[in-house]
Amino acid sequence: MPATVTGSAAAVTSADAAGPEPRIGTANARRALGVFRLAIAVVQIVALVANFQYVLEFPLFASVNFFSYFTIQSAMLAVVTLLVAGAYALLRPVDPPLLGAFRTMVTVYLLVSGIVFALIVVQASTRDYRVEVPWSDTVLHFVVPLLALVAWTVDAVMAVNPPVPWATVGIVLVLPSAWLAYTLFRGADVGWYPYFFLDATQVGGYAGVAAYCVLVLLIFVVLTALLVAVHRRLARRAVRRRAEAGRLRAVAPRSEPGTP
Repeated sequence: MPATVTGSAAAVTSADAAGPEPRIGTANARRALGVFRLAIAVVQIVALVANFQYVLEFPLFASVNFFSYFTIQSAMLAVVTLLVAGAYALLRPVDPPLLGAFRTMVTVYLLVSGIVFALIVVQASTRDYRVEVPWSDTVLHFVVPLLALVAWTVDAVMAVNPPVPWATVGIVLVLPSAWLAYTLFRGADVGWYPYFFLDATQVGGYAGVAAYCVLVLLIFVVLTALLVAVHRRLARRAVRRRAEAGRLRAVAPRSEPGTP
């Protein structure tokens, strides 16, 4: 006897018939995310150039000092990562697993740079020392980190990319640790430090430097662990949703050919 579709079964069948639309919507959203990633990179390039032009106005400021700031190094790394990630989002349905880890680490680097810069501004105000914040610094330390976090969050919610591996929590410390070793070695040689808490004369000796460094490295680890946990949780939820949608499509009654 020919099967007929009525009631709730009809609703499931209708939803199944509309199956390709969410995939098309996801592809469009991913392309929009790619454009957003590229836009963030462009904003960051503009801010980097403007910030470099700003510091050149100070005759005693060495250019090498500009590129010794963790903010500048992480911003340049972010530009490269965002350009690559933007291209993948525009041209491929998913990102490579390694790119997800890099995007997460870069997002953490940008966020920590903003946090540390805010602490420096606050610390300076308590010591009656004025820190000038040009618009380029505002963009680099606050606007770009926020935009990068938005882009990362959108990607995590879309949940089309592989889960970020837990190993990212350890790998995230490689760049800050290498930068710290370089900065302390160079600072002892030239007598200049990019941040006050790396100068032993300003924080009560090397014990103070060590305490600040441990605190900052801990922030790196905590933020990375938080982002990885969120990304993996959202990825698991997406897998369950897709499995349930596939199960519903598989069990939904279907009309035989020629049935009214």
